[in-house]
Amino acid sequence: MRIYDRTDPETVKGVDPRAPNKEKEKNENEKKHRSPMQPVQIFLLDLLIIITLLWLLFGFALGAVTAPNNDMSPNIKAKELLIYYRLEKSYTAQDVVVLSKNGREYVGRIVAVSGDTVNITDDERLEINGRSVSEPNIYSSTPRYEGFVEYPVKLPENTCFVLSDKRLGSEDSRYYGVVDRSEIKGKVIITMRRHDI
Repeated sequence: MRIYDRTDPETVKGVDPRAPNKEKEKNENEKKHRSPMQPVQIFLLDLLIIITLLWLLFGFALGAVTAPNNDMSPNIKAKELLIYYRLEKSYTAQDVVVLSKNGREYVGRIVAVSGDTVNITDDERLEINGRSVSEPNIYSSTPRYEGFVEYPVKLPENTCFVLSDKRLGSEDSRYYGVVDRSEIKGKVIITMRRHDI
């Protein structure tokens, strides 16, 4: 005859604490029969999922490009990595964009959009719709490039006027003209600074 201790909760339920724990045995048996390749398979599956997500993200929503030159200096310097958003629906003044024009890639800042009138005055000031524009991040005047664009320029539908931040000698809408919406690849959302080691 077996005597149970009434103070032990296991024996109160009628379970002998010395009886083998079947759940524990089952777990130990599963560990013994587990394939040594299983951790590698899990890692490879996780890696495949991450690569697929990155491919979808950068194939459709995001793009990456290095700044081709110092035209956006000092705000963006040559060779810095730029991440841009491809699915932007509408662009506004001051958006920094990546665009493709005449087979070349450019980075520039939108200063005017459809319906605006752009003028660069004889004393090298930028005017939008007859008003002089204050640009706190621009550290030089905005000269005209003679022989390329006639001012004032009224922007047609689905176009914009893009200028570089470094206004002296940079290639922008003063050189290649207005930019069509279809030529804009996306809006820059992240700038990854380049640090020389």
